[in-house]
Amino acid sequence: MTDGLTVRPLAGPGELDLFLGLTYTLDHELADDLADGRRRPEWMWVALRDGRLLGRVAWWTKKDGGEPLALDFFDLDPELPADEAAEVGRRLLGAALPAVVPAGTVPPEFSRYLPADWREVPDTRDRVELLLSLLAETGARPLVERLRLEWLPGTPVPEPTGRLVFRPVRDREDLLALMTPVMEGTLDAHGQADLAEGLSPREAAERHYDDEFPHYTSPRDWWQVAELPGTGEPVGFVIPARNSYNPIIAYIGVLPAHRGHGYIDDILAHGTRILAEADVPRVRAATDLGNVPMAAAFARAGYVNFQRQIDYVWDAPGASRS
Repeated sequence: MTDGLTVRPLAGPGELDLFLGLTYTLDHELADDLADGRRRPEWMWVALRDGRLLGRVAWWTKKDGGEPLALDFFDLDPELPADEAAEVGRRLLGAALPAVVPAGTVPPEFSRYLPADWREVPDTRDRVELLLSLLAETGARPLVERLRLEWLPGTPVPEPTGRLVFRPVRDREDLLALMTPVMEGTLDAHGQADLAEGLSPREAAERHYDDEFPHYTSPRDWWQVAELPGTGEPVGFVIPARNSYNPIIAYIGVLPAHRGHGYIDDILAHGTRILAEADVPRVRAATDLGNVPMAAAFARAGYVNFQRQIDYVWDAPGASRS
């Protein structure tokens, strides 16, 4: 079934067109990612027969010289019969994973963007479930499904209510002091995974900050703390930013003592307003499917669920999968 199949990494950036023989929503980012070092040809693998591309996988990192941080391309030729596609996928993962991921280390997370209605379209559902089953064969397990959200210019932004006042985040410690209590009891699956790993809420907040926030090149004075008027008591915070691809609401939180009063709407509106005033073409955000209160807040603010995201992870050897 896989006779004559060649599985190999790209020989160099000049083979990008070969890799583009299959399609995925992130294809348009590949050329810039290669030029900027967020991808490397040796992290981009293809399965070929007689020159025809039957499958591909690729990893991504945040910056030139970094370690692979995400497996975010895994595609199989949709014209292949399911059993043949499965064999191609096994061969592809079997060759690429050990070549890209250093021996003895946990593979980086797999992340896949999907249509919002992917479960309702049989062909799409079948193809996705095949990919996920092949990842499961390598030891991966589902972590979370997320809503990918988008706000577009022209969507109304609520006017300030006056219930809160805002100031810029002063420094790393200022924000970490607010992120730490938000991490306690978090509904975010990645935050929960950090705590289950044994990190304290403070350590989980530090990991989140250090892994994400230093990479944003947008103005730091966009980062805002929400306070009660008159007292200066902090209520929450919002981090509007630009990543390498889009303007985003990177992080938002309400302190536990102030939940249940609708402050999330004021804070999200403020963060959205900052980006809207910067004349951005869109604002992107994401929240876990199970985080119903946050999803509802984004919907009230005019954010539309345009895609889903599924994340799979590999556990360290011997780790519990309960």
